[in-house]
Amino acid sequence: MKVTLHIWRQSQPSDRHAQSARDFQRDGRMVRYELDDVSPDMSFLEMLDVLNEHLIKKGEEPVAFDHDCREGICGACGVVINGVAHGPEKGTTTCQLHMRSFRDGAEIYVEPWRAKAFPVVRDLIVDRSAFDRVVQNGAYVSVNTGAPQDANATPVPKADADKAFDAATCIGCGACVAACKNASAMLFVGAKVSHFVHLPQGRVEREERARNLVTAMDEEGFGNCTNQYECEAVCPKEIPVRVIADMNREFLRAKVREE
Repeated sequence: MKVTLHIWRQSQPSDRHAQSARDFQRDGRMVRYELDDVSPDMSFLEMLDVLNEHLIKKGEEPVAFDHDCREGICGACGVVINGVAHGPEKGTTTCQLHMRSFRDGAEIYVEPWRAKAFPVVRDLIVDRSAFDRVVQNGAYVSVNTGAPQDANATPVPKADADKAFDAATCIGCGACVAACKNASAMLFVGAKVSHFVHLPQGRVEREERARNLVTAMDEEGFGNCTNQYECEAVCPKEIPVRVIADMNREFLRAKVREE
């Protein structure tokens, strides 16, 4: 099959503190490429590999893009495809997306995540270390909960276990931020809060965790939620927006107890 690609190329990193769109994008631009040897069974990343092989043979700079596991686990592969984070398939990461999802002769637009908190490093690669810094502010259990116990030693209601597991599936890819018009990270942070608040080991630090994670999220420059659910729609792990309600409730609880 044949495809025409329009790919964002940017050789210089974005300025995290830029005040204008022009400064933020630096020298970025869309570049057109045509491929006529694409197999429908290729993954989207394999198709980019083929493109890069052609570019290298012609002595041109290959397209820089992030990837690691290529199994839908790490989330590093995330890009915006035709305006949708991770592409057209629901509950799918970019590396799990196959070219059979596009028609022969399709024009495909590929861009990096667009968020001030995720500055572009090069081409389709963005710096997602803002998520790491948020996690470092409390998305873990630091109190001593004793030695490892048998799975059934600590009773956890089935409903709570299911909610915790749903939140724990977050892979931190940033699709929720890329899809939100405000570049909000509330689905990501909500998943971290909800994961722990539904388990007995995580409830010891619930107030401190909610307060610190929300504060860190704001300091990193992420926007606010306006409840339009774009984040839930593009999340490759289909994390429900219920986790945002969990986060808001826990943050309010922490502020009330603080006073």
